Amino acid sequence: MVVSLNRPGGNMTGASVVTGVLVAKRMQLLREVVPTAAVFAMLVNPNNSNAETDTKDAKEAAQTLGLKLRILNAGSDRDFDAVFATLVQLRPSALIVGSDPFLNSRSEQQLVALAARHAVPAIYNYRESVTAGGLMSYGTSLVDGWRLAGVYASKILRGARPADLPIQNAVKVELVINLNTVKTLGLTVPLPLLGRADEVIE
Repeated sequence: MVVSLNRPGGNMTGASVVTGVLVAKRMQLLREVVPTAAVFAMLVNPNNSNAETDTKDAKEAAQTLGLKLRILNAGSDRDFDAVFATLVQLRPSALIVGSDPFLNSRSEQQLVALAARHAVPAIYNYRESVTAGGLMSYGTSLVDGWRLAGVYASKILRGARPADLPIQNAVKVELVINLNTVKTLGLTVPLPLLGRADEVIE
């Protein structure tokens, strides 16, 4: 879509957020909350061009942690009930919601509700899923990305050319934990992990 991050060219610029590369860290954080886990599941949108890479990275991270990883695919709303029915049969200790625009757009409502209904500890990409009742999230601050986009919008409205504005990376990554959900699931969050959290919702 652009020539390069430093010199996008054309009529496009903006802010980029870190997503899939954080899957190993998400898995590690979730393992701290369910330390006896043997099996994790990961929800992936097979229609995403990064699905194969994200799945490969997740499998490597699981192997490093001594976990078995089950991949579950959902590319549309109608897939969710079947995915969670499979999840119940597989009985994983926890769920990682993959980095994907479709899954992210469903996390705050559908996925959080389904995880709660089936009592599955889950980690999401963004804080917004945790404020909606999800267990925890680890990912780029969307507010940080929006702020960068706002600064650029202001510059462009004052006459700057998008082609001359390098694409910026929103680099602020935050860990958010919902203690209400922790209690509902009957889990215990280690104090060192709570101490590392950027926000704890009570």
